[in-house]
Amino acid sequence: MASVLLSVNKLGKSYGGRLAVDGVSFQVRHGQTVGLIGPNGAGKSSTVSMICGLLRSDSGSVELDGVAMAQGSTGAKLKIGLVPQDLALYEDLPALENLKLFGALYGLKGALLKERCAQALDMVRLADRAADKPAAFSGGMKRRLNIAAALLHQPKLLILDEPTVGVDPQSRNAIFDTLEALKAKGMALIYTSHYMEEVERLADHIVVIDHGKVLADESPAELYRRLPAQAALRAELAQPPSPGRLADLAAGLQGLAGVSSVKADGAVLEIGLGATAQAASVLAWLDAQGCALQHFATARTNLEDIFLTLTGRSLRD
Repeated sequence: MASVLLSVNKLGKSYGGRLAVDGVSFQVRHGQTVGLIGPNGAGKSSTVSMICGLLRSDSGSVELDGVAMAQGSTGAKLKIGLVPQDLALYEDLPALENLKLFGALYGLKGALLKERCAQALDMVRLADRAADKPAAFSGGMKRRLNIAAALLHQPKLLILDEPTVGVDPQSRNAIFDTLEALKAKGMALIYTSHYMEEVERLADHIVVIDHGKVLADESPAELYRRLPAQAALRAELAQPPSPGRLADLAAGLQGLAGVSSVKADGAVLEIGLGATAQAASVLAWLDAQGCALQHFATARTNLEDIFLTLTGRSLRD
């Protein structure tokens, strides 16, 4: 197992009388991608700002590579690359000039600055648009240029806050490809998003925050085991059974090994399973009961199911 790069220890932050971050702790290892997820107002942005040293915590600490992070600690900050949710670009400066400006802020100059800019543009697939201004870019291209700016100083940890907001599918996939390439090279990532499928694709560890507290700090496999149903079978019967017959079928299914839940609605049976492989025995049982199927489909529990189980379904501002 890789060594710990980032250690977040009992961070706390209040705004007036409201406790926004309440004892948040988690770790990020070298080469690891951590998905940081939570509803609106959960405390994610404040946590990220404290990790980067942009916001002073009321309590707790952050260590990067064994060195304490604090507001003004330039050396530690240089090991972090931040891709903010709000685009940080100069619209009327060509893409290359944007990167030169950001690179100079990191202390890069001369041949090294030129080399890093070329590498970053190539990494995000914008090398052919180096002379063009972001004002003429699509939303996805701007997001990719934003990522390039955060890579110039070759950070050990890249933090991305909602990097695909307003992005077309092609740019979205290009961003994923870039992040997966960076991870393959050993860079650690923290990825915040409201799109659960993105976190499922990218993250090998997930931290769920709500009301300022950590609700889960686990691998995806460990999170999936929190729900009794690891998979689902949706079986649509060719003929709707009578209410009594439907109730008998539901009761019979509940008694089968591996079945954790059954919902019956007209001709449709939604059956929770311990594993997708158990669907075959359930279908065989239905056939033995004389149930002809119009259609069936299987699916596994996804991260959105787990997220809603942990944080609830009520609307957030």
